[in-house]
Amino acid sequence: MVKQDTSFLTGSTDASSSGAQVNLTINGIAVSAYRNMTILAAANKAGIKIPTLCFFWNLNDIGSCRVCAVEVDGFEQLVSACNNLVQDGMVIQTNSAKARQARRLNVELLLSQHDVQCSSCVRGGNCELRQLANDLNIIDVRFEKQTESFDWPEDYPLIREASKCIKCLRCIQICDNIQASHIWDLRNRATRSSVGVRDATPIKSSLCAVCGQCINHCPVGALRERDDTDRVLAAINDPEKITVVQVAPSVRTSWYEDFGLTFDAAKPQRLVAALRQVGFNYIFDTDFSADLTIMEEGSELLARVGAADKHPWPMFTSCCPGWVRWLKGHHPEMIDNLSTAKSPQQMFGAVTKSYYADVLGVDPKRIFSVSIMPCLAKKHECAIPNMNDACGDPDVDIALTVREMNRLIRSTFIDVPGLVDEEFDSPLGIGTGAGEIFGATGGVMEAALRSAYFLATGSNPDPDAFADVRGLQGWKEATFDLNGAPVRVAIASGLGNAEKLIAAIKAGEVHYDFVEIMACPGGCIAGGGQPIPGKLNFRTTRSNVLYGLDQQNQYRFSHENPSITKVYSEYFGAPLSERSHHLLHTNHRLWSMPNEDEQ
Repeated sequence: MVKQDTSFLTGSTDASSSGAQVNLTINGIAVSAYRNMTILAAANKAGIKIPTLCFFWNLNDIGSCRVCAVEVDGFEQLVSACNNLVQDGMVIQTNSAKARQARRLNVELLLSQHDVQCSSCVRGGNCELRQLANDLNIIDVRFEKQTESFDWPEDYPLIREASKCIKCLRCIQICDNIQASHIWDLRNRATRSSVGVRDATPIKSSLCAVCGQCINHCPVGALRERDDTDRVLAAINDPEKITVVQVAPSVRTSWYEDFGLTFDAAKPQRLVAALRQVGFNYIFDTDFSADLTIMEEGSELLARVGAADKHPWPMFTSCCPGWVRWLKGHHPEMIDNLSTAKSPQQMFGAVTKSYYADVLGVDPKRIFSVSIMPCLAKKHECAIPNMNDACGDPDVDIALTVREMNRLIRSTFIDVPGLVDEEFDSPLGIGTGAGEIFGATGGVMEAALRSAYFLATGSNPDPDAFADVRGLQGWKEATFDLNGAPVRVAIASGLGNAEKLIAAIKAGEVHYDFVEIMACPGGCIAGGGQPIPGKLNFRTTRSNVLYGLDQQNQYRFSHENPSITKVYSEYFGAPLSERSHHLLHTNHRLWSMPNEDEQ
């Protein structure tokens, strides 16, 4: 079985560490390196910094920006360090006058073609180009400003500002090689080159999964999410609106990074206090509806196992809207393999505008439902026309990314470090460890198996019995015993891995009963709406937060969540009941991707 290379997920900076060794000199320092290492990797291994811009470890080494240019004895021209291999006896200068002059000139040329509006750019605080220009002490650009004009739909979840693009091609590389979506392409050549949607297709007519990975890999602000914070503030300031906000599990792994805090100093309760200061009326934990998803999806799995001849196999999870969009666009014949369960975001919205409206004794149309999500595709998901089962209005009115939420908090000048922690509101604020691990790849599968085992046997398994599905590998598989019946499962994160997994299923090379797919490599912890990571091993750090919270939680099984028990006894009756089907499930065929009419 061929599986996608996922070495870049681990943060490896010397993936070429194999083969015979060579000896070279960098800046007068003797360095030993493997023969198939690049100059950049060898320098990094020796603790010598060479600046880069277009380069991204194990993803993009095209040498287009020439910022990493170094001088090599015996070569008249400068050499890009990111895509040239070391040779025995090489003598390299990374900061010679010739290298420094060329580096500065190249960055000035990039700045002359870049819409430099740092004070109003969403990447103003963590722009790689701005940091590099500062490091090179560039205080004036000698070249005439020439930026690319652009026309882009402002209502699309993903926004591209061509005037800020530096043509590093990272967006193309991540979309082609990791996400298997092939949305972006390089058009024209030389000074007329530009990046745009492949075949000049309007973005709304493309098969974009809206995963947002292109945003996370863009070094500048050429790509960003549509900003919906003004709409949220308008609802908060409307006395007729009751604002309810839900916070996704993976948000707690990352939100504090923008405020210079650590997780220990900014647990979820600190975020609750901040959102209260922003002005939300009720603040809830999406862990609750993650547990609700498990009850419905786990019950659906058992029902399908009991009627195996009536269903296509395997059953795919449906909680990731980027994955659902991608499947509908690339493999529409497999739509019926998707679980009918809504995502936790949408379940929460439906419960808020039905059950919780009854609890409050208010007209559900007064409720303005907001979600804080690690994902751009959630903006698409909450706008799907048939996601309005509770009262006819959208079940979720607005989905904000973590980046938007942080900008919202900063705009109100809240002293986040000085806040006193507060608890989520009840009864929808209680979550389990099973709900918390939803944010990491394999977490949905593990949580589902914990409760599916209980639903099948009437007793709890060891909560860590399904730990084989953990880890950041792009494609994992395992077989578990479920009341005497073997259940074959697979987990994939990153749509390139999903493509390979589906190809193997279609070819009959593998057979599974239950498959979890997350669009983003590593899962929601690395979602396209998360804070732009400042270090390569962030996935490990963020996933460890979730598994640590799972271990500490009083409840580690979704079916033991007292709020889940309450909502079923008071409102839904049981998983897969008629009311559950109406509010908590959906028909994925009731909306279309641009190419579905052509199938």
